[in-house]
Amino acid sequence: MYYAQVNQQTHHPSRTMIVFGYGQVMATPSSVQLQIEVQTQGNHVQGPQQENAAIMNEVMQSLIALGIPREQIQTASYTITPLYNFEDGKQIFNGYEVVNAISVNVSDTNDLGLIIDTAVENGANRITNIQFKMDHTDAYYQQALSLALQNAQLKAKTIAETMHLPLQPLPVEIVEEQANTPILYRSMAVSSGITPIEQGQIAIDATVRVKFQY
Repeated sequence: MYYAQVNQQTHHPSRTMIVFGYGQVMATPSSVQLQIEVQTQGNHVQGPQQENAAIMNEVMQSLIALGIPREQIQTASYTITPLYNFEDGKQIFNGYEVVNAISVNVSDTNDLGLIIDTAVENGANRITNIQFKMDHTDAYYQQALSLALQNAQLKAKTIAETMHLPLQPLPVEIVEEQANTPILYRSMAVSSGITPIEQGQIAIDATVRVKFQY
């Protein structure tokens, strides 16, 4: 009897692992934006309107006197709202409220406390939406992205060494996850005296999803 010899090779399908890498870079804010508001009330709309306009004009002139360019001061909103009280289930008209809000952009974050105090001293009665920003974030993000890739590679290597897997060093797929906008938002209440504002640092994050073969 004659038998044909057949060479058989065992095929091992490639297997993959997916890891997520994270990177973060801390940066000092390069600018700040805040909203300064003047709120007035009165029984007739003309009264609080005129009062509000006079106060806001004083506020804006005081900010310009600090050296803030006029083009960095913009009107954010202007509202006139009727006010009502409820007594015994009835709606009773109680005058009008006028709110004028300006947005101020400042390049020197160290002057923020002085700006707030000056605005309050000249009639502003609400400070909101303090936003510390980075004007140029791309370079910081590239650093964070590099750290995220290194983190993903380290994770894959750790898994492979622990499980005794023959990891391929080069990934077969890299996906950059959507990055969050690196802006820190803060709000504060008006207080007397020198207003301490701590700018802190802004975190720029990067995330990648990386696939390796083994």
